[in-house]
Amino acid sequence: MPSSDNDNAYQPKWWKEAVVYHVYPRSFKDSNGDGIGDLNGIASKLDYIERLGVSVIWLSPHFDSPNADNGYDVRDYRKVMTDFGTMADFDALLKGVKQRNMKLILDLVVNHTSDEHAWFQESRKSKENPYRDYYIWRPAKYEHEPNNWTSFFSGPAWTLDPATDEYYLHLFAAKQPDLNWENPKVRREVYDLMRFWLDKGVDGFRMDVIPFISKREGLPDLPPEYLARPQFFYAMGPNLHEYLREMNREVLSQYDVMTVGEAFGVTLEQTPSLVDQRRHELNMIFNFDVVLLHSEGVRRRAWTLPELKAIYTSEDKALDTNSWNTVFLSNHDNPRVVSAFGDDSPAYRAASAKLLATMLLTLKGTPFIYQGDELGMTNYPFTSIEQFDDIQVKNGWKAEVLTGKVTADEYLAGLRGTSRDNARTPMQWDGSPNGGFTTADKPWLAVNPNYTEINAAREVQEAGSIYNYFAEMVEFRRKTPALAHGVYRDLDPQHANVFAYTRTLGSETYLVVLNFSKNDTDYLLPGGIEAGTLKISNLGSSEGNVAVLKLKGWEARVYRQTP
Repeated sequence: MPSSDNDNAYQPKWWKEAVVYHVYPRSFKDSNGDGIGDLNGIASKLDYIERLGVSVIWLSPHFDSPNADNGYDVRDYRKVMTDFGTMADFDALLKGVKQRNMKLILDLVVNHTSDEHAWFQESRKSKENPYRDYYIWRPAKYEHEPNNWTSFFSGPAWTLDPATDEYYLHLFAAKQPDLNWENPKVRREVYDLMRFWLDKGVDGFRMDVIPFISKREGLPDLPPEYLARPQFFYAMGPNLHEYLREMNREVLSQYDVMTVGEAFGVTLEQTPSLVDQRRHELNMIFNFDVVLLHSEGVRRRAWTLPELKAIYTSEDKALDTNSWNTVFLSNHDNPRVVSAFGDDSPAYRAASAKLLATMLLTLKGTPFIYQGDELGMTNYPFTSIEQFDDIQVKNGWKAEVLTGKVTADEYLAGLRGTSRDNARTPMQWDGSPNGGFTTADKPWLAVNPNYTEINAAREVQEAGSIYNYFAEMVEFRRKTPALAHGVYRDLDPQHANVFAYTRTLGSETYLVVLNFSKNDTDYLLPGGIEAGTLKISNLGSSEGNVAVLKLKGWEARVYRQTP
């Protein structure tokens, strides 16, 4: 049953009260002048992260990798990528995190490996090789691929390997062959590598595309209705729950950890089957309904505030007190939050970034902040395909532009609003060359040219900055249990510009009012209520206990209501 106003029976857990800060190592901070971010660079900025007040750092893959997909193609799970440093550097980073009373979770990428992983190198040698069944091999079907499955990075999900004249499956790049989870040896290998990192002291995992690990029996063709959205066909295979319960039983239950699954292809209705605490699978998942509001493939999509509100209400109704949610608006796979959901023009960037921080940190679920969002970093002004690094973009260019399906201008126009590389440009630390990210002449990906205006050095020092507002909101959430566990209620679902909702725990109710518009608005609170005592305002308002709020453009306020 969904939560009711009298149902606050959530069991406290550290990962429910946590605020997570997501670090993309390649783009965070370069410590050795090679143009690539690294572990020592992250370690050098731990005080900056700690000052935000967050309690958990999520590290995108740092494992040994040839970087076909920026570390999401793992060559050796027990080694550190040379670009990022050494195992000693990782140990020092972990120690620094713990010394600051924060926790560290890692990216677990086990739907696939790199084709340079030792297992795959053995697997492709012969059909009789002991590692052959670690991956998914099939003979040709009528001199073509074994089925019509497509890769998320364009083209077929199968590549023919001449050594044995069979195809191997890869739902992503050809250099990312899918593991065969039906093989119990593969599962034991995964559990062993999980223990390796947990025994070092890490505090859990974000699990990359974890709903894809169980394939449909017989690998049937994609039905026509799934051709445009294959993720819903690939996800939630017949043995997924069995594998996750086994993983929990064999590994996760032995440690005090948090787990969050990247649940691409999982519907809201399916979510409780993964996160209900009585099932002993995952703690929570990332549902993508919100972050996909602003895009259709590479094209931007006009979204409305009632659509956004409806998603949060649906999530609240679908998840009872045995299930836990995540709240996120951006990550390394999505554009910059202020460009996607706010207004990144100079006049409104700061106000809208603070409004989005207010929403992120007052909704129900564990909030995830992506590096740079606390500075209000914006999308990059891309003008040519050569400026992109993302394999998804490059493959899409070949499939869409070079075949004449769309023009170069159309494709680039879409990418400027939707590309993953928008979020992967280096962190803007100060106003020095390359934003203080690196001393190299050229970083691995260009720094956004607005770094002279938008950077951490300026933000940390200015009392009213986005960074300091994030810190204020994180602290407010930390000391306000109602914002973690309180009942959520949308007061005005159909209002086109104002998002007004309450969070209630026992006798405490907090009212959040967000003006998702650059227009000033006189907003009559629904139901004849009055606002209460003003606790937070992103624009310095002092308007107190009134029934009509005079909201400025992109204004956010939080009130404590009188019982």
